[in-house]
Amino acid sequence: MSDEKILSIVKKIYRFTLSVFIIIFTLFLSTIYYYNDPTLSLLIPKEEKNITSSKSVQQKNAGIIQDGIHLETGLIEGEGLMLVVQNCTSCHSAKMITQNRANKEGWRSMIKWMQQTQNLWDLGENEEKIIDYLSTNYPPQKKGRRATLTNIEWYNLD
Repeated sequence: MSDEKILSIVKKIYRFTLSVFIIIFTLFLSTIYYYNDPTLSLLIPKEEKNITSSKSVQQKNAGIIQDGIHLETGLIEGEGLMLVVQNCTSCHSAKMITQNRANKEGWRSMIKWMQQTQNLWDLGENEEKIIDYLSTNYPPQKKGRRATLTNIEWYNLD
């Protein structure tokens, strides 16, 4: 083979290798971007971002109560609801409230714990209103263990 032919083959291999590398590198960067921003917000025009942002949806539902439930948070409607929303859900999800149940002293001790360890601010005169709301709508449940299983056909494992 002549030197020109070898040089031509080497150039083709080089171009092919470079093309493959560029494609793989582009895919790698795209994957990293998608992992960090799955909504691909960089590709959405600014007008659409404002419409589709979750904040705008939350703002729409901010004051809506349907069937006794505050739509944005899922909390039960009642006196003091908005104080709870303002003071509690700014740090954690409302689900932290709905999964906990306590009497007034229990809620008071949870608030004190958050103030001592989680940097919760002094609630001032709102503390009693918040505790009243929480103890009224999320009191302790008198549930013990689950009911005994009945009408079960047991079998032996071999």
